[in-house]
Amino acid sequence: MDDDAPNEALAEFKTKPLGGWGVAQIAVGTGLTVYAVWVGILQPGFRKVPLRLQVPYIPASKAQVDHVMSLFKGRKGALVDLGSGDGRIVLEAHRQGFTPAVGYELNPWLVRLANFHAWRAGHRDAVSYRREDLWKVDLTECKNITVFLAPSVLSLLQKKLENELSDDALVVAGRFPFPEWTPCRIEGHGVDRAWAYSMQAQRQLKKNDKLMESSLNNELTKEKGST
Repeated sequence: MDDDAPNEALAEFKTKPLGGWGVAQIAVGTGLTVYAVWVGILQPGFRKVPLRLQVPYIPASKAQVDHVMSLFKGRKGALVDLGSGDGRIVLEAHRQGFTPAVGYELNPWLVRLANFHAWRAGHRDAVSYRREDLWKVDLTECKNITVFLAPSVLSLLQKKLENELSDDALVVAGRFPFPEWTPCRIEGHGVDRAWAYSMQAQRQLKKNDKLMESSLNNELTKEKGST
């Protein structure tokens, strides 16, 4: 074959109109590629998870990571990322002195990807990514926790955190806030926003709400008795 043949063929392809059939072929090919990525990388982590607890993998932006770590400023010790994805939060936590920095992720492909990123950064032995169900992880000793999860999951997770975390624990949520908690600090704007929650403050607010509700009920009872 003439050496110029590939170049001529490429030039012809660039100038030749695709037409309806060509566009359809490209669309089908793109769709198959996306499906292959879903089946091979994303779906394995969802197979044993109820639909309402499934969280699509969306990598945290640099701004999101920066805002999360900013909310942990002044703290030290271990840090746990629940649903750690490709591991970038854990990796940055290690860089900023949190030891150990551990990520829990159910999807095996994302665990492998996280380990690859850690190896490429030269921190493979300094961080830990564990393929475990976050609902079964014992959090009683955790003081610094990060989560990038959907609102439907956060509403359930807050009950687990309230039951297991100590008063000196700090929870930081990225992308979505906890629906029933009041943050002590907020960093960023829009989709890059992150919220920090003090467990001691959450328990105190909950206690105050119960006292207020009890007082209101007593007042209503007195009013009914006087009529």
